[in-house]
Amino acid sequence: MELSALLTQLNEQPECVVFAEVIATIDAHYDFTPTAFDNGETRNEANQNNGSCKIFAFAQLHQLSPQATLACFGDFYRQDVLQHPENADHQNIRNFMRFGWDGVTFEGEALRAK
Repeated sequence: MELSALLTQLNEQPECVVFAEVIATIDAHYDFTPTAFDNGETRNEANQNNGSCKIFAFAQLHQLSPQATLACFGDFYRQDVLQHPENADHQNIRNFMRFGWDGVTFEGEALRAK
């Protein structure tokens, strides 16, 4: 998917965003360096939760809103988290919902444009 198409979809049809397509688009347009990051109460070491690392780094680069950022997680957000608020899975998504961008800090640069 073209980068511009993904950004448009995130704003106009967030309910149609597919996690695998987001990751594939990021991988096509950026070089990824596994990077440790904090997300609210969750600490992620380098090479731990690389999908979340890529999405949060991508969303920061493009100054996405919290809602557009959550849409990047596709069904992990829409089905696993929103439909099961009592569960404890997907802590990066759940923490981001609680703390937003104020809770996200990286120890380095995770993404660099190709």
